[in-house]
Amino acid sequence: MKIEKPFRLGFIAALGVGLALLLMTMIGSLATVLTYIGVAFFVSLGLSPAVAFLVRRRFPKWAALVTVVVIFLGVIIGVVWAVLPSLIDQTSSFIRGLPDLVKNITAEPWFIWITQQIGTSVDLTAIIKELTTWVSNPANFTSVAGGLLDVGVGVATGVTGTIIVVILTLYFTASLDSIKSFAYSLVPRSKRDTFASMTEEITGGVGKYVVGQIALAALNGVLCFIVLVSIGGKAAIVWAFVAFLLALIPLIGTVISSVVVSFSQLLLASPLTALVILIYFLIYMQIEAYVISPRIMNKAVSIPGSAVVIAALAGGTLMGVLGALVAIPIAASIILIIKQVVVPRMNLE
Repeated sequence: MKIEKPFRLGFIAALGVGLALLLMTMIGSLATVLTYIGVAFFVSLGLSPAVAFLVRRRFPKWAALVTVVVIFLGVIIGVVWAVLPSLIDQTSSFIRGLPDLVKNITAEPWFIWITQQIGTSVDLTAIIKELTTWVSNPANFTSVAGGLLDVGVGVATGVTGTIIVVILTLYFTASLDSIKSFAYSLVPRSKRDTFASMTEEITGGVGKYVVGQIALAALNGVLCFIVLVSIGGKAAIVWAFVAFLLALIPLIGTVISSVVVSFSQLLLASPLTALVILIYFLIYMQIEAYVISPRIMNKAVSIPGSAVVIAALAGGTLMGVLGALVAIPIAASIILIIKQVVVPRMNLE
């Protein structure tokens, strides 16, 4: 094959490769911003069913938007106001009592029982003594302070990100119809109605899914708080909030929260408290899996169970917790597109 003007062809190809690398680098640099935008858009889709519900109840559109936004901000401020002081207090108490906690673990009956079951294969007592020596050594405070500084920077970044997501959510919620109308105008007129109907179905399903997942997580957190208070658990507000956050993870969130909360009560309260909260979670997980979750999620997204597992695993691997959260509605959207676009075209050929 004869190539005319190879220098110009190579130069243009090199420019194309360079431009592609530049775009990929820019996308990688904007990953955090794109994540904020994605989270805010999904939350706004979750708020849109509430706006539509109020509009159907003869609320003016602006009044429905204002009502939903005020309730949304009120819930966020209320959660922060209730959790943050307790979180700071409990964290400070835990750090102050950490040396004594480490020293006293070896005298706990449950630790002695575990040591007897393990035998001599692992010397847990020696490990605890080394940990006690490290915690009690003032020379290690510098490294601890550095770690706490990193944690503080992470917390500040998280707070800033939360504020950005809230602001973007408010903008997206107020202008969601305008965004959809603009997207519809970019589609050829002959396909616009089909595209609009599919988009409305997808966004409606995603919004119901977000609401359903948040409702399940909120129920998990509230019930965990009630049980912890009833049995005399430690830092009930903090660990209930942790249970709420972990329950946002599809499929395995409640399992992780049961392990984390039970282990925290084993260290902070007593083995009996940890056992009771673990039994509660085992019972709750059965009720959630067979009673609560099907009734909520079946109205949100129509997707086979195997596809749910695959989507959650793939999303979690690619983007962590956020990926697992958004993977299921994305999978449902892909299945809907295949059913309404790909399959009819295949049947015509």
